[in-house]
Amino acid sequence: GAKPPPRVAGAMKILAVSDRVLDKLYSGQARQMFSDVDLLIGCGDLPLYYLDFLTSALDAPLVYVRGNHDEGPQYAADGKIWREVRGGVDIHGKVVARRGLILAGLQGSMRYKAHADYMYSESEMRVAVAQMVPRLLWNRQRFGRALDVLVTHSPPYGIHDRPDLPHTGFKVFLSFLRLFKPRYHLHGHVHVYRQDEIVSSTFEETNIINVYPYKVLEID
Repeated sequence: GAKPPPRVAGAMKILAVSDRVLDKLYSGQARQMFSDVDLLIGCGDLPLYYLDFLTSALDAPLVYVRGNHDEGPQYAADGKIWREVRGGVDIHGKVVARRGLILAGLQGSMRYKAHADYMYSESEMRVAVAQMVPRLLWNRQRFGRALDVLVTHSPPYGIHDRPDLPHTGFKVFLSFLRLFKPRYHLHGHVHVYRQDEIVSSTFEETNIINVYPYKVLEID
């Protein structure tokens, strides 16, 4: 529809998750810890049953992208097959509005093996980005801004990424950030094990955050 956002007054609380199921979140504690979350964002490589649990436990809407390990249907412990999350929206290649925020999503990682569903060469990812451009330009004209939050699995090239091919970021994400200037770019994919690892960076006007395994954000 033609009508996203007036921005909502007051801060909005976002819980972003990626890459690792945390026992403390996949439990009765989740609701106590995050009772006031307004929006859930999944940045990939998480089982669908985990996302489903969070969106019901916290009673918050969910948007997510898939990671490079999210191939095919998923089997839960009870034998149930998961193909999507009820009450969640896969936003790969889409531009959506939630509670006054404009979000866009891009799934997957750099292609390191042939014929994998959620892997892309640089030029394949450029095509995925290009398909969103008309909508983003329309938003800018209509609302004075193209986008508030970019949600991806992979980081941008040279920011929070790694030298090995599977964890190399996409160069087209840098062009995207220059052009559309979202306030936030949330990603996962790069697992963080050291306290001194950089997980938050600024590029142009965008705050880039590696959410692994979860981050809580307050957006005004």
